[in-house]
Amino acid sequence: MSSCIIPVQPFDYVVFGATGDLTKRKLIPALYHRFKDGQFDEESRIIGVSRTPWSDADFQKVAKESIAEFVEKEYQDKKTIDRFASIFSYVPNDVTDPAKWGDLSKKLRNDPKIVRAFYLAIAPDLFGPTCEYIAKQKYYRRDARVVIEKPLGHDLGSSIQINDEVSKIFKEDQVYRIDHYLGKETVQNLIVFRFANGIFEPVWNNRFVDHVQITGAETVGVEGRGGYFEQAGILRDMVQNHLFQVVSLASMEPPISMDPDAVRDEKLKVLKALRTIPASEMDAHVVRAQYAAGSIAGKKVPGYREEPGVSRNSQTETYVAMKFFIDSWRWAGVPFYLRSGKRMPKRVTEIAIHFKEAPHLLFGKRGEGIKPNVLAIRIQPDEGITLNFGSKLPGPAMEVAPVSMEFRYGSSFGVEPPEAYERLILDCLLGDNTLFTRADEVEASWTWISRIHQHWAEQSAMGNAQLATYAAGSWGPEAAERLLAADHRAWRRP
Repeated sequence: MSSCIIPVQPFDYVVFGATGDLTKRKLIPALYHRFKDGQFDEESRIIGVSRTPWSDADFQKVAKESIAEFVEKEYQDKKTIDRFASIFSYVPNDVTDPAKWGDLSKKLRNDPKIVRAFYLAIAPDLFGPTCEYIAKQKYYRRDARVVIEKPLGHDLGSSIQINDEVSKIFKEDQVYRIDHYLGKETVQNLIVFRFANGIFEPVWNNRFVDHVQITGAETVGVEGRGGYFEQAGILRDMVQNHLFQVVSLASMEPPISMDPDAVRDEKLKVLKALRTIPASEMDAHVVRAQYAAGSIAGKKVPGYREEPGVSRNSQTETYVAMKFFIDSWRWAGVPFYLRSGKRMPKRVTEIAIHFKEAPHLLFGKRGEGIKPNVLAIRIQPDEGITLNFGSKLPGPAMEVAPVSMEFRYGSSFGVEPPEAYERLILDCLLGDNTLFTRADEVEASWTWISRIHQHWAEQSAMGNAQLATYAAGSWGPEAAERLLAADHRAWRRP
């Protein structure tokens, strides 16, 4: 079984930061897969822009190397790779220095039927100057699109500044703020699962749901990105964007249509309905921690402060757990528990809906093993959905045991889900921004998150910073366990 492939008009796709790791690891492989599947052909152009003095041939060579390293061997076809690499060209360019501006006009086509898109795979502080450069060089068109990568600032103020700088050139409907989590099949399936099936939405509310757990766990540490992570921390790196997008899709109201703004309007309502945590209750609702030395899969790993580029006195959190509420009719009184961390025993991202117990258990002691129903949506890896429920054990006695019903993308459809960037890059070229975040979404998310950062900064200034530790390879600090234990609940073990 395969999905319908929507052809894309011929395009000029300009990638700023073409020599960077993101282009090599993600963008080129994603574009190759779409090319191989016939979603676009040699009428399109991929134009690399960066300060490195490459030629067209250099960029084409890198494209082939990227495919060889990051595309599965069974998908590599020499003739297809050669055809694909032939649409690559390159312009040396430094957007920060007008004296070093390359002539991109020689590569761009003026035909209005050619879709024009700019991908900014560069540092956020260059988003504004790059957009300004595009305008001054007269590369801007009203129908052009611009894709900007995270992080969109480090707090509310910097996020607003970036959005303001970009919006001086590009209108909101031209801006595609990419969050690769929104390109994952299971995240998209949240909408289908909820609103295409009549049996789930009636129980998707505070009458039937006891609480919701969101987990974003990684086994890796900072992987040589200590300098970046010291400035970010897990709250900025994972929660503010990826996991809050998952929360909004899982808890939003049904949109009036699948029009991009109709969907994003409902997501925004969720982010605006997040209950503010008072400063006096912040430490009781939010736990932060940092991994110490430990072992993962039998391999010893260093603590965070021993990683390259990390301060030996670092107060940066590699783990965060929190309890929050969404003040809406649907979710009034339902606690949401969220955790995210590095160096955990398992790589998994999931949202688990924990339903309330049956109002009256009929089975006495033989039913003591019955657990409340849990619906778990796994975003990565092994994308799929699991429903846990009680069932009678075979035999003459009325004994009940928990069982699971599984849906997995790989086994159900016979194919592995496509890489997130494949969907998102082509959605931009198709002019569909449903799976991209809007400026007001980003600002609403930062408004809520920035209060936590402000509280931590104030506590640190007073010498009252509460930074727990947890052994690498564990599920986090004891304080996170107590967060749920105080409500007579426990974290699910994915």
